[in-house]
Amino acid sequence: MKFSVIIYAAPYSSQAATSAYHFTRSVLAQGHEIYRLFFFNDGVYNANRLAVPAQDEFNVQQAWDNLIDEHQLDSVVCVSSALRRGIVDASESGRYALNAVSLSDKSSLSGLGQLVDAGVHSDRVINFG
Repeated sequence: MKFSVIIYAAPYSSQAATSAYHFTRSVLAQGHEIYRLFFFNDGVYNANRLAVPAQDEFNVQQAWDNLIDEHQLDSVVCVSSALRRGIVDASESGRYALNAVSLSDKSSLSGLGQLVDAGVHSDRVINFG
């Protein structure tokens, strides 16, 4: 079965982002496919490479990066949600004359068309947050 996972929750504001991570890992372990991860609204904070959680906490952002890299997942961050929250790639950083890149290099910025595409090409779309 082909899944897309939509993450609306910030990594440490609730259990939703961590639950989405564990769900995704479980689906892959059972032999299913992840068509796309889509980080939306406050969920874009999961792709913030500048976050530094306490050393004794589960690092949700790093866990997502590792999972995305390990399974070569398509990870998309909503560009309008990201820009409002200071999550930018090199292109947007240059466009707005910012001096930092905060988007994880495991994800890409894109629009809601990618969310629609995920719904069309997936057997199930699961939302967290």
